[in-house]
Amino acid sequence: MPDIFDEVADDLRAERTRKFLARYAGLFITAAGIVLIGIGGWKTLQWYHQRQNTRAATAYVALTDRIAAAGPDATKTTDLTDAKALIAFAAKAPAGYATLARLRAAALYESGGKPQAAAALWTQLGAADSGAGPMLRGLANLLWVQHEMGHAPDAALMARLQPLMASDSPWHDLAQVNAAVLDMKSGKNAEAQSLLNRVTADPAAPANVRDLAEGLMAKLNG
Repeated sequence: MPDIFDEVADDLRAERTRKFLARYAGLFITAAGIVLIGIGGWKTLQWYHQRQNTRAATAYVALTDRIAAAGPDATKTTDLTDAKALIAFAAKAPAGYATLARLRAAALYESGGKPQAAAALWTQLGAADSGAGPMLRGLANLLWVQHEMGHAPDAALMARLQPLMASDSPWHDLAQVNAAVLDMKSGKNAEAQSLLNRVTADPAAPANVRDLAEGLMAKLNG
């Protein structure tokens, strides 16, 4: 007898399942379609971004190779022309390549005799909302400090350096060296000595940065 009840119960469950599927099949198909469309859209978006990045990389390399090919024959006029070409490229390029192009353009503006244009670009790239990654934002701020030293107020320079001196910043050693230079300029020799000691004692500091710190220490103690 229990077997008969079990069979009836199974039949009822099967009938309920059939009716449920018949009633909601359309919704399941729609939901599955939405998922598939979403997956397809995501794949299409990935493909599009990959294609855009490949095109941007090819264009960026071609542009910078042409600029580099000028070598010692480059003039201030050609530097400014090339800087404008990089800015035009950046306006249409993906964020990463746009940042690289603007950094290169800033250097060309500097060498082309337009330091204010260079400083404006570094300031733009160093801003938190620039769209650049933390490493390149830090580099932009560091370059601004190095090129504005002796022109901008020391307090403004130190404000840009302060976040770069944090231990988790990839630029902390070089930022501390620059901060030490500002301290030496202001007669804060003890503070400068402390910063330079940190750099020379850091085994992870690049050799050329340690050498620079040691040279400044020699000058400070000489």
